[in-house]
Amino acid sequence: MADSVSYNVPLGVRRARADKILARAFPDHSRVALQRSFDSGLVLLAGKPVKRDQSVSTGDVIEFSIPETKPSELKAVDIPLDVLFEDKHLLALNKASGMIVHPGAGTGEDTLVHALLSHCEGELSGIGGVERPGIVHRLDRETSGVMLVAKTDAAHRGLSEQFSERSLQKEYVALVAGTPTLLSGSIKKPIGRNPNHRHKMAVVEDGPGGRDAHTDWEVVEKFGKLATLVRCFIHTGRTHQIRVHMKSLGHILLGDVIYGWKPDTRLKKQPERVMLHAEHLVFTHPVTGKKIDLRAPLPKDFTKMIAQLRKASIPLKVKPQVLAKPGFHPKQ
Repeated sequence: MADSVSYNVPLGVRRARADKILARAFPDHSRVALQRSFDSGLVLLAGKPVKRDQSVSTGDVIEFSIPETKPSELKAVDIPLDVLFEDKHLLALNKASGMIVHPGAGTGEDTLVHALLSHCEGELSGIGGVERPGIVHRLDRETSGVMLVAKTDAAHRGLSEQFSERSLQKEYVALVAGTPTLLSGSIKKPIGRNPNHRHKMAVVEDGPGGRDAHTDWEVVEKFGKLATLVRCFIHTGRTHQIRVHMKSLGHILLGDVIYGWKPDTRLKKQPERVMLHAEHLVFTHPVTGKKIDLRAPLPKDFTKMIAQLRKASIPLKVKPQVLAKPGFHPKQ
């Protein structure tokens, strides 16, 4: 257990909740961590445990300590990770396609969480009271690219707020079937569960269940009428957002069997997964305040598919953009 901390309620406080006073005074401790202290009877006023809603005033002395972190029940597994950035607060990695993020029913000991428990051994501060990495967002199993992971409560809280406030810059690249008639566009269509297939999402413009979703896109390279490489800038983070929005335009992602992709006889080698890659992420470091700009290079299966498409198509006079350059950033 951490050492006990003594805190004198400052001048100007007439009657305030103990949990709110401590949250303001100790921002490095998450609200969840402080709640665990209250629930464990480790927050004392005049030597007696108090509840979260206990009123305190100027001159009161609150003593508290944070409960020890419980070890994770999951096994740490040494699985290689492609780390793009790491410090004591967080790490960013280039997730490989095929890797499941969270363990669950039917998964083995090869998830991202298992790998992170091994990679971050001894560095996790106990997010939510359990020694585990803080997953602040997800990528589908088949989607590759940049993912952020918090090591501490403070980093987890700060990153979660940025995702909630939509203050991050998130760009994906995708290979879609066919060729859009426009070179760029903006899709603002709500997304919700498909009423007939619960494992799928759908555009839900009428009735309840749809949540606002906004995707901007632009053409990067056309492969005749066979397929197109597009860059997508997402302002929201709905499940399957790019897959559903591009389908709504009539352009299913290559390899996306769930949303209607069918093998194309013009391709010698069919895509073995959904051709979607989280290529670029810009965020503010939740502790240092510095801007972090990260890019994940395209995986081999993606570059090989692009090479195949170039050979299988009749090139149009559209100058390809260089993927290494920043994508477009429409005014919001």
